[in-house]
Amino acid sequence: MRVLIVEDQVLLRDGLSRMLSAYGFDVAVAQPDGTRLAEELVAVRPDVAVVDVRLPPTFTDEGLRAAVAARRAVPGLPMLVLSQYVERLYARELLADRAGAVGYLLKDRVGEVREFVDAVRRVAAGGTVMDPEVVAQLIHRPDTLDAVTTREGDVLRLMAEGHSNAAIATRLIIAEKSVSNLINTLFAKLGLPPSADHHRRVLAVLSYLDRR
Repeated sequence: MRVLIVEDQVLLRDGLSRMLSAYGFDVAVAQPDGTRLAEELVAVRPDVAVVDVRLPPTFTDEGLRAAVAARRAVPGLPMLVLSQYVERLYARELLADRAGAVGYLLKDRVGEVREFVDAVRRVAAGGTVMDPEVVAQLIHRPDTLDAVTTREGDVLRLMAEGHSNAAIATRLIIAEKSVSNLINTLFAKLGLPPSADHHRRVLAVLSYLDRR
């Protein structure tokens, strides 16, 4: 599986390369800046790209803008974005194209090796990975949408974080059957047919974001 890594911090870039290589990935490219990154992503078309949000030469949102541009050119190009902060505007655009194969993680997650490698594999396989903090900041206040109740908003957040129905029930201190009923109601309100598929559960969050 070919990986393209773009990270300006040399220690982190080298660490990511070594980590992914140790887990069987082929690191085809590991570079420090975002110059012509969108064009390179389209040309190389890696099985998955791991891209920092803030890259030279601007050190603003260069990596994230390149990821969005590359996925416009190649819908579904697998892209895992790393950041120290949540860039809300471009994060919503990146996640809301509904093509799958996309992730947004805060850099703290890189320290959890197995969890990070699993995230890379899930994105490469067409899944969606969203950091809980990213979800929290993008949704912000789920009770601002009249159709979604506060309790449904709580379920929505936990679903997007990847929790099972049983885990959601434990966190909210309600019956698992109640969680199932809330999820079915959410799917209906957001125009998504009920499904246990993780990607479809994340799409429920994206449907909510589209309607804000």
